[in-house]
Amino acid sequence: MAKLRLTLACWNYDRTRALVDGRVQPEGIDLNCLTLPVEETFFRMLRHAEFDVAEMSLSSYVLSLFQPDPPFIAIPAFPSRFFRHSCIYVHTGSGIREPHDLIGKRVGCPEYQLTACVWIRGVLADEYAVPVDSVVYAIGGQEEPGRPEKLALDLPPAIRIERIAAEQTLASMLARGEIAALYSPRTPSSFRSGDGPVKRLFEDFATVERDYFRRTGIFPIMHIVVVRRAVYERDRFVAQSLYKAFCAAQRCTYDDLSQTAALAAMLPWLPAHVEETRREMGDDFWPYGLERNRRALSTFLRYSHEQELSKQPLQPEQLFAAETLESFKV
Repeated sequence: MAKLRLTLACWNYDRTRALVDGRVQPEGIDLNCLTLPVEETFFRMLRHAEFDVAEMSLSSYVLSLFQPDPPFIAIPAFPSRFFRHSCIYVHTGSGIREPHDLIGKRVGCPEYQLTACVWIRGVLADEYAVPVDSVVYAIGGQEEPGRPEKLALDLPPAIRIERIAAEQTLASMLARGEIAALYSPRTPSSFRSGDGPVKRLFEDFATVERDYFRRTGIFPIMHIVVVRRAVYERDRFVAQSLYKAFCAAQRCTYDDLSQTAALAAMLPWLPAHVEETRREMGDDFWPYGLERNRRALSTFLRYSHEQELSKQPLQPEQLFAAETLESFKV
């Protein structure tokens, strides 16, 4: 009997590579894997639902649940996580020396609803008393002009949004001091040279992020995996089958990182990085599943609601296919 053929769009992560090269095959599924940049995957999935299964921005997925007919259902696999303290960039002439100095400033964001920006605003509010409505958000393309919000937003007047001009980019505006700061998951080109007027707000970001994790236990989730709801409703087994496969692919990477006969990644001190991470975060430092991620997910859902994105509070269980939240026992 032929397997169900599904197309997966996802970036080239070590934790998903075993799905791409066939070492891990989802039960009952013939998976056609497309390796695409995350922005392209999100745009094509949100605008046109081109793929059966796709990596998805956590924020965009949460917003999609408020559509009259929610188009996707998620499984609790998280291909992208990132501490985002390193992703706040400031112009050296802006007078911003510490987080509180952001208040009253004009701050760039490629899109207001980007997951990274939701986390940044939430952490700044919780940890540094920088209210979400205390800055003006300049929205538009970071490196290319004309970037739109992928999803239509209905924000109250207290959230002050300005669209930048059609020919402008946030990276160049930051370099010229036309915006005081930039919240972005991608390093702006105006920072990369290292000798210009743009710097990170948290220059020793790794120390700050370790402290954040020690106090909160949160390793921020950026992306999840979604299935087109029509595919899921037609063949309910796909949620569990895909979730098990993503977990198996991730275990391959854990095994690779444990090898010391040869380096799995081009990092000279990879064993030291791995050992340090395990000391700080435990052996399963990138957990999948609901329970190990309940606090991170609850925090993000609170941020989404507080930032006027989610129209009502959601609980983590509401995000995922029910089949992936429990397992049989022998």
